[in-house]
Amino acid sequence: MKRALVAILAIGATASTLAQNYPVKLIRLISPSTPGGGTDTAARLISQKLAESLGRPVVVENRPGVSGIFGTDALAKAAPDGYTIGMAQPGPMTIARSLFPTLPYDPERDFAPIILANESASVLVIHPSIPARSVKDLVALAKVRPFNVAFPNVASVQHLITELFSQAARIKVNAIPYKGGAPATIDVIGGQVDALWSVMPLVLPFIQNGKLRALAVASGKRSAFLPSIPTMGEAGWPGVIGTSWNGVVAPAGTPKEIVVRLNAEIRRALSAADIRERYTALGMESFEENTPESFGAFMRADAVKWNGVIKTAKIKLDSF
Repeated sequence: MKRALVAILAIGATASTLAQNYPVKLIRLISPSTPGGGTDTAARLISQKLAESLGRPVVVENRPGVSGIFGTDALAKAAPDGYTIGMAQPGPMTIARSLFPTLPYDPERDFAPIILANESASVLVIHPSIPARSVKDLVALAKVRPFNVAFPNVASVQHLITELFSQAARIKVNAIPYKGGAPATIDVIGGQVDALWSVMPLVLPFIQNGKLRALAVASGKRSAFLPSIPTMGEAGWPGVIGTSWNGVVAPAGTPKEIVVRLNAEIRRALSAADIRERYTALGMESFEENTPESFGAFMRADAVKWNGVIKTAKIKLDSF
């Protein structure tokens, strides 16, 4: 009994010393996505500011694959010492658990939430040649002939919104999966596909230059980036809501002091004027005022919501 108590105290003392001296070396920030995307961009903005405030290099390591599962698994298995942290996103953290029979990690058990960094509304866009000026127009057309809807990646928010929308509107669509948002966007612009559910940053420039027409945003309120575009609720389908988000997490067991320190440093980074301006240019909204606890609660609620959508849509994937 005494030996066990001594061991526990020794572990606590080691963790406390580690946190007090943190950081003393390079920090890895795993991005479970390809370079250039929204998650990767958010990771690089955060890493740059963290390196400045912590006085140590913070290197972004891209580990893409299977909707973010590979990179997320690598983070789960990293040492919980604060020197490997990673980006969290809906696919591998709150959606995949309901889509696949097994995962190589447990989204709740294997991670320590640090902070919710940003959120981006999903927007429904169509090729300008399609004679629809509203969601109701598009639904009316779909009742005559099913239209093609692209979505980036299986197990993405946009995948589930596509399913949710078709169910809510009682229409049939030809849902076409792509390996990323960029190729899906290109095919809609080119007229090969009729419509697309997309994160705001990818399509905002093309909406602004008229190459795509926005019909609605799947969020609780209108987007500041497209104030004239109605929400799906305003368009007549209030249940069709889904946003993409990015956060930062650490492997479970990372000392609480380090998690709190990183939360404070990232909050400071997100409140910087240049970061806010960059987020605005990308169509993202930042969330600098949140705690590890509130981010954990946010992810749990997100998981419950998507689990309900997946069960209703009867989406089943044998493996990732």
